[in-house]
Amino acid sequence: VYDKVDFKEIVRTEGDSWARYLIRMDEIMESLKIIEQLIDNIPEGAYQEKMKPIIRVPEGTYYAAVEGSRGEFGVFLESHGDKTPYRLHFRSTGLPLVSTVDTICRGAKIADLIAIGGTLDYVVPDIDR
Repeated sequence: VYDKVDFKEIVRTEGDSWARYLIRMDEIMESLKIIEQLIDNIPEGAYQEKMKPIIRVPEGTYYAAVEGSRGEFGVFLESHGDKTPYRLHFRSTGLPLVSTVDTICRGAKIADLIAIGGTLDYVVPDIDR
């Protein structure tokens, strides 16, 4: 629905904790504007459809990516054609965020680590795999 919604991309060039905080605040305000536009344009009719209780995925491997709150959220599925997947793996946004800590923290003071970590918005159980 991006082509039907007016929004601005939130970008800053500073790259520090304060800039990441300001980005978050700007994202919240922009998200509220998007929600207001979407609410005003909800189409009439059914919004929920009944599905088959079991979906058989054809044999093969599949990867799909969707936009998550902090980046790309991926789903990898491997199927042998049975009613349950052979393998299912979720790639959440947390681990790539944590991998940036080394680059972001170079030259920073130890006292700044808490603020830096807080602005990355990762969830510890999400990265503890």
